[in-house]
Amino acid sequence: VFFPIMVNVLSAIRTVDPDMINLVRTLNGRRLQIFRLVEFPSAMPALFSGLRIGSTLAVIGVTVGELVGGNLGLGFLLVSSEGQGNTAAVFVTIIMLTLIGIVAGEASGDLLGAGFIEAVRSRWPDARFVGIGGPKMLAAGMHSVFPQEMLAVRGYVEVLRRLPALLRIRGQLARRFLSQRPDVFVGVDAPDFNLALERRLRAAGIATLHYVSPSIWAWRGKRIRGIGRAAGRVLALFPMEPPLYQAAGIPVSYVGHPLASMLPMQPDTMGARRALRIDPASGPVVTLMPGSRMAEVEHLGLRFVRAAERLLERHPGALFLVPLATRPTFDLFDRMLRAHSARYDRFQVMFGHAHQALEACDAALIASGTATLEAALLKKPMVISYHMPWLSYQLMRGRGYLPWVGLPNILAGREIVPELLQDAATEEALAVALEGQLDNPQAAAQQAAFRDIHEALRADTAAAIVDAMAPLLGPLAAKAGPA
Repeated sequence: VFFPIMVNVLSAIRTVDPDMINLVRTLNGRRLQIFRLVEFPSAMPALFSGLRIGSTLAVIGVTVGELVGGNLGLGFLLVSSEGQGNTAAVFVTIIMLTLIGIVAGEASGDLLGAGFIEAVRSRWPDARFVGIGGPKMLAAGMHSVFPQEMLAVRGYVEVLRRLPALLRIRGQLARRFLSQRPDVFVGVDAPDFNLALERRLRAAGIATLHYVSPSIWAWRGKRIRGIGRAAGRVLALFPMEPPLYQAAGIPVSYVGHPLASMLPMQPDTMGARRALRIDPASGPVVTLMPGSRMAEVEHLGLRFVRAAERLLERHPGALFLVPLATRPTFDLFDRMLRAHSARYDRFQVMFGHAHQALEACDAALIASGTATLEAALLKKPMVISYHMPWLSYQLMRGRGYLPWVGLPNILAGREIVPELLQDAATEEALAVALEGQLDNPQAAAQQAAFRDIHEALRADTAAAIVDAMAPLLGPLAAKAGPA
């Protein structure tokens, strides 16, 4: 890819006398290469006249935008000359910058992906990231070629409905990466989308990592063979995962969960309430998190609203915080609330601010997913719920190995918070379960279990990520420019 760019940029030199140019046409991966032009036996060309021998003539930044319309910086050309009298040799040095493909399919992956980008850049500051990511990854400096919301689907029926679009996106990404040939491709969670992409890229000689193990310990354990064909290494979040991969002969690195290091052992509930301008007279404060995907909000949003209204009958001063991850989910929930609730004033609907909303609450009602882990790390009592189309539920039902779906219960190895799924997730049952969490006689034991989970997941995630990437990127990738 880089050779024709170099020749194009140096066309002025080529036009002096093409026969005098001797360029090495091989690039060793994306590492430092030196291209030497042979000596000029007579007076230096006008291009070099007046310049002191040995000086730098040009440093030209090259971007993918010149090739494919992106905005990703790839490298520099350093042109210099040295010699004596009327004879000079011109050297062209190409310093390749590190290119990493990365795809994260939803809000939880966006958080992990942003942390991954920051960890890699702490060691390889020149690294550039391209693929699919959300707002946190974009803020960390990646270039997303498709909106992350396009991948945010769950359940068999929902995936089938979006399958043509998903296949088209995956095909376009594969062609892009096969052309650009990144140093490594990282699939962040989203295994149904990412593993097939990883498998295709790995077969073409591109290194692949999968960040977040699929839940093989919970269901579809036979999938581990396919993971091994797709991923050159798995970065595992939970301590029970590495032994499973080691037994299968698949390289694995335990990196811990970054949330466990980011969040304090003792949450600052009152500080979060002040930040959100919550009236101190309000109480109890309950956070509702119906999911990050449109389909989740469609199935759970109204149930959560009606459960909240039931709770308001018993606690008229209750305040409900509702953080939504995306603008479409925010708008959808807001429309539901205005259409179906007469107590709109008791709901504080927010775009983002999920962490503050959880830290500020007395208890939470949460769709099964990564948000339940964040709530546990913040030591918040909760009720876990989920609802999906009947056919999707029937296809998934009975395929799990564990009696729970919520991460707090799975990590504790017992039920420490209630789970109400599918038909059990009625508005009355949800309200009763929330009431039980607000006044829980087992609160001390629950808090101890939350602390145990927090301690088990703490690790130096950034250092572990750097260690896993070092064999793939090497020491030269750390250089951000010419010495």
